[in-house]
Amino acid sequence: MPNGKGLTIWGRANSVNVQKVLWCLRELDLAFERIDAGMQYGRTTEPEYLAMNPNARVPTLVDGDYALWESNSIMRYLCLAYRPDSPIYPQAPKRRAAVDRWLDWTLSTVQPVDRPVFWGLVRTPPEKRDMAVLQKEADAEAQVWRIAEHHLSTRRYIEGDDFTLADIALGAYARRWFGVEGITRPKQPDLERWLALLAKRPGYAEFVAPPMS
Repeated sequence: MPNGKGLTIWGRANSVNVQKVLWCLRELDLAFERIDAGMQYGRTTEPEYLAMNPNARVPTLVDGDYALWESNSIMRYLCLAYRPDSPIYPQAPKRRAAVDRWLDWTLSTVQPVDRPVFWGLVRTPPEKRDMAVLQKEADAEAQVWRIAEHHLSTRRYIEGDDFTLADIALGAYARRWFGVEGITRPKQPDLERWLALLAKRPGYAEFVAPPMS
């Protein structure tokens, strides 16, 4: 395990939840080390890892002698601990609550419909895919993204004119939604316009935009 001071992220680079944290670190201009863990890299079920993260998933943040898991909690912590004045996690209670709502919605509502589509099209060999089932899964995911599409019809970013953690959390999943091939999606011009805006940010380009795997 890493010793000494500094931020360490445990998790593979192709994990959407790891990508969110890495993007957040870039937005906050924080130095960090990343250690591969999860899937082909293993480690998450080893006793030392489980001592940091009993959930046995990625990412895990290690900050000195402090360990934290759950990607959205990690992003909140990084803002509060290192950049409390950062506009990406607003201080005003109503604005912060609005951002937190989208962070919660990403994991409670978007992630469950994203996973079967992404895994079916990206991590399942073509000969093992049931495209009829995957299209039904995609139709269900499209209904969820309709909510964000409608919301963005009157806003530049998810919560108004300013970029926030809500854009990081949803943007990482939106990249997957628009990046998978082989399904039919409805036209969602406001989502596409917003995602193109996010794509200009260095953290997105470095950690979210690379080919999916």
